[in-house]
Amino acid sequence: MRSIPLIANIESDERDAWLTQLNTVLPDTEVRPSEQFNTDQAANADVAIVANPSPDELRRFTGLRWVQSVWAGVEKMVKMPELAEIPIVRMEDPELARTMGEAVLAWTLYLHRDMPEYARQQKEKIWQQRPYTPPDECEVGVLGSGKLGRAAIEALLTCGFRVSAWSRSEQQIDGVDHYAGLERLPALLARCDILVSLLPLTADTEHLMDIQRLALLKPQAAIINFARGAIFDEQALLRQLDQGALRHAVLDVFSTEPLPPDNPFWHHPAVTVLPHISAPTNVKTASLIVRDNLQAYQKDGTIPPAVNYRRGY
Repeated sequence: MRSIPLIANIESDERDAWLTQLNTVLPDTEVRPSEQFNTDQAANADVAIVANPSPDELRRFTGLRWVQSVWAGVEKMVKMPELAEIPIVRMEDPELARTMGEAVLAWTLYLHRDMPEYARQQKEKIWQQRPYTPPDECEVGVLGSGKLGRAAIEALLTCGFRVSAWSRSEQQIDGVDHYAGLERLPALLARCDILVSLLPLTADTEHLMDIQRLALLKPQAAIINFARGAIFDEQALLRQLDQGALRHAVLDVFSTEPLPPDNPFWHHPAVTVLPHISAPTNVKTASLIVRDNLQAYQKDGTIPPAVNYRRGY
């Protein structure tokens, strides 16, 4: 029976869930923890399934032709010398996109319907109705119009929000004003009542939202960051929140995770902290995608489309 290593630096219960599901959908293949592979077995493995892999462990597997990530984010792996010549196949699961669209809509409604303010009123025992704004009077800007971004855009449009989007290249999306390139980003930001970030983290997007670009948002705009923490200059974001230039930020991702206990985001009255839960990978559906990719490779050597190292995703 063919054995494939799972090279994963994750919690043991999460790793066990992956091992159980992968072995269920791949009955003719044994997926085992990478540490169970001896030196000869590691050298002979030509493909690996990975989740936050350790560089030290990757170095043991000298014969890899490609790796299948079970996560969508690959920004750490594209910087690893151990993978510099090896195709990285990222997880692209329609269920992941659906879950992200659901999360973006849920937290957009949370902001749109003034839930943070009602929570504050409850703590202060204030009985006061706030003005209602219909969704077609609220502009939601989405940074990133890949598969996750498009799922979010579709969900927002279905609920009646006005939606604009920004990405690195020009795209046509029905019902959406689309902006492309850095020179067009200010025009999108100036429209936003709520800004949603769904961008991959690359050299071009790190600290994309710095103090200058944050200042371009509408007064009292709100932020949702479901991408990567480093896309925002976190100190600049904190400054804008402190000054009241932004009314609220829903943050699911941070430059350091888990978020340290002394981080000011934890207790900031204008911040909702989430523990990286906006779009968790569905182990069952993702395992089927891994199965299909591995079976195609075993049949005729086909390696699925891989990450573009230059772009970083």
